[in-house]
Amino acid sequence: MSDTTQDGAVAVATAPSPDDGLSPAELAAKYGLSVSGARPGLFEYIRQLWGRRHFILAFSRAKLTAQYSQAKLGQIWQVATPLLNAAVYYLIFGLILNAGRGMEKNVYIPFLVTGVFVFMFTQTSVMAGVRAISNNLGLVRALHFPRASLPISFALQQLQQLLYSMIVLLIVAASFGSYPSLSWLLIVPTLALQFVFNVGLALVMARLGSKTPDLAQLMPFIMRTWMYASGVMFSIPVMLKDKPAWIADVLMYNPAAIYMDLMRFSLIDGYGASNLPAHVWLAALGWAVVVGVVGFVFFWKAEERYGRG
Repeated sequence: MSDTTQDGAVAVATAPSPDDGLSPAELAAKYGLSVSGARPGLFEYIRQLWGRRHFILAFSRAKLTAQYSQAKLGQIWQVATPLLNAAVYYLIFGLILNAGRGMEKNVYIPFLVTGVFVFMFTQTSVMAGVRAISNNLGLVRALHFPRASLPISFALQQLQQLLYSMIVLLIVAASFGSYPSLSWLLIVPTLALQFVFNVGLALVMARLGSKTPDLAQLMPFIMRTWMYASGVMFSIPVMLKDKPAWIADVLMYNPAAIYMDLMRFSLIDGYGASNLPAHVWLAALGWAVVVGVVGFVFFWKAEERYGRG
């Protein structure tokens, strides 16, 4: 149907649209549209992460390969670095300060090396998590993928590096009289629980570090304090035997000490169950579940804000 205006133009009458009067939000809801970059639901987010599992694994392997690509010794530094740290700690704490008192030499050296390797697994996962978003803003802004892929892949990178180091750790343990036994099978659940704990902690630090880049400068001091409080170089009960018992209990139940002691118990023949706090496996599981779940939800809550601003 048409009509003619005074200047001779033809006006065409159109029927009213059923969308007339709807707000943009109502139109989006009607046609199933969503905001670009909006945070998906928690279970949908988990599904998306599972769909990116090959990317997470490949990214972690690429980072591990590139980590020492400029060094002449290459991947040897994956093992040499924690071994050199252990040698320095043995010189200062073992020989000069006698931090291994109460333990035989064939127990203290594997005790120290195990502590250094296991604590470095958590330390490097945390440090990588702090920079996971801020150091990869180009990737975050260019591609659409679950941002949790980054801190998870960095924690996985550190796990792969520890697995290489475990070969040396097993050799050190055997060299000091701790030969392969059934207790070595406990290494697997210990590493699995620590990995879940590290992932949760890396996710927390990734969210905090994405908005506070200066946190990366503060973390080395925090991690050093945590290391000294976790009994990496000494036995907490022996060193604190003259102090109130609750201080030793608090330090022994901190997660870094829990996972180190479980690894020592698994590997070292002279490090028996009497050195472990009560219900140690329950504590290890509790730390892994609580930190893993809380860290994942905490990171997911800010999914739509990463790489913006």
